[in-house]
Amino acid sequence: MSDSAYRVETTSRLAQWRIDNLASCTYRKSDPFKIGKWNWHLSVEKNKVLVVKLYPEISNLTRENPPIASFVIRVVCSVGDRKALIHPEITDKRLKTNEDFVWGIEVPLTGKFIIDVEFLDLKTYPRDGGEPCSIWAEGQTQKRSHATALASLSRMLTEGIHTDIIINASDGSIGAHRAILAARSPVFQRMFSHDLKEKERSTIDICDMSIDACQAFLNYIYGNIGQEEFLTHRLALLRAADKYDISDLKEACHESLLEDIDATNVLDRLQNASLYELLRLKTSCMRYLVKFGKIFDIRDDFNAFLLCADRELIAEIFHEVLNAWKGF
Repeated sequence: MSDSAYRVETTSRLAQWRIDNLASCTYRKSDPFKIGKWNWHLSVEKNKVLVVKLYPEISNLTRENPPIASFVIRVVCSVGDRKALIHPEITDKRLKTNEDFVWGIEVPLTGKFIIDVEFLDLKTYPRDGGEPCSIWAEGQTQKRSHATALASLSRMLTEGIHTDIIINASDGSIGAHRAILAARSPVFQRMFSHDLKEKERSTIDICDMSIDACQAFLNYIYGNIGQEEFLTHRLALLRAADKYDISDLKEACHESLLEDIDATNVLDRLQNASLYELLRLKTSCMRYLVKFGKIFDIRDDFNAFLLCADRELIAEIFHEVLNAWKGF
């Protein structure tokens, strides 16, 4: 049997194991695959029923701090009309051994099928005690912004200390500092260095951002953005980062958008990836839709997407589909 028979394909939160054939009374265990901090295994055993197990690989990390997982697991027939058997959503399940999640399937399965696991969240207990926390809430955004600005800058913004320029958003205004904006953005620097209207009037019009999104934009520049604020406004922040050439913010948005691709947002993510030339995000969205077969789960949304998407992007999608058909 080839090595590929045991390989599990993954994105940041999705794992798929493709099984071409599983004879009766057969046991098979996948190669390890990494999701979050842990290596995982899937196993299947076919006797009177098909038994599917999901569990983390035994390690010191698993023993000391096993994952508390929320996920959806499906078995999908990969031919014909792709019928799917879906286990009820698992929420905050502590997984430590290969007996902690066992799914017995009594419906007979023949031929090729796919085991599809979509991780909704992974939590661990903090070392100093307390309630379990999501590992995906431990983003580096705040650390990145703090590394590029002194802590005192946040006081200058929040307390309006010696502000010398006004930023007009779509529904309000905020005071800021030319020197800080110029230091963080070459676009702002050019505004203030040449005889442009922003230099003469001491105002900047950012009419495509709400006051809340603009506040989040400035909070990032001044090193005072919180994770929830960042997640709430990351698409607006991506637009601003691209417009004002703030590469570290654009990369922070790119990394974040890679982390939680799912059926509800994949088409919007793909559109933004194309618009802002985010190659890794585009690749991940394409894999999610085509290689992992999620394009079949959102047919109506995808058909609507085709009516308004950029023609070059549509051509890329169909190129991926054709390549996938050749390989499976």
